[in-house]
Amino acid sequence: MSQVSSRGYSALQIALHWAVAALVLFQIVFGESMEEFFDALEEGEAISPQNQFLGTAHYWTGLAILGLVAIRLMLRLSAGAPGAAADTNWSTKVAGVMHWLFYALLVAVPLSGLLAFYHWADLGDLHALAKPAFVVLVALHAMAALYHSTVLKDGTLRRMLVPAR
Repeated sequence: MSQVSSRGYSALQIALHWAVAALVLFQIVFGESMEEFFDALEEGEAISPQNQFLGTAHYWTGLAILGLVAIRLMLRLSAGAPGAAADTNWSTKVAGVMHWLFYALLVAVPLSGLLAFYHWADLGDLHALAKPAFVVLVALHAMAALYHSTVLKDGTLRRMLVPAR
C-alpha cells in the first residue's frame, strides 16, 4: 500500500472520515431512541414503532462505525497520515491528542454499547456519557477546521475534502 502524500489524504481515507462523521452525527441526533427502547423494555411497556426502528438503526449504525473505524485505523497505521499543515508545535500536539481521543471514543463507545446490550446493562449509563463527549470533540474539531480554513488559510480543511495526488 502506498504511503499517504504529505499534501493530503487518499480518497479512501477521506470517504471513511466523512462516512464515520455522518454515522456519528446520526447517533448523536437519534441515539436517545435506544434509551427509550430499553426503558420501555424494563417497564414492560410497548415499544413505539419509531423507537423500534431507531433503536435497531442505532445498533447497526454502531456496528458500522466500529467496522469503518477498524479500517481507518489499519489505513492510518499502514499508510500513515500527512504531516501538520500548520507548523506550530503546540497545535500539532493538540491535534494529535484530539485525533486519538476520537479514535478511542469511536472504538470504546460501540464496544460499550454492545457489552451493555448483551452482557452488562449497567454499562449503558457509561455508554450514554459518550454523547456529550462526542458533542464537545466534534465542536472543537469543527472549530479547529474552520480556524485553519479561514484564519490560517493553510489548506488543512482542503486535505480532508480533496484527495492528494
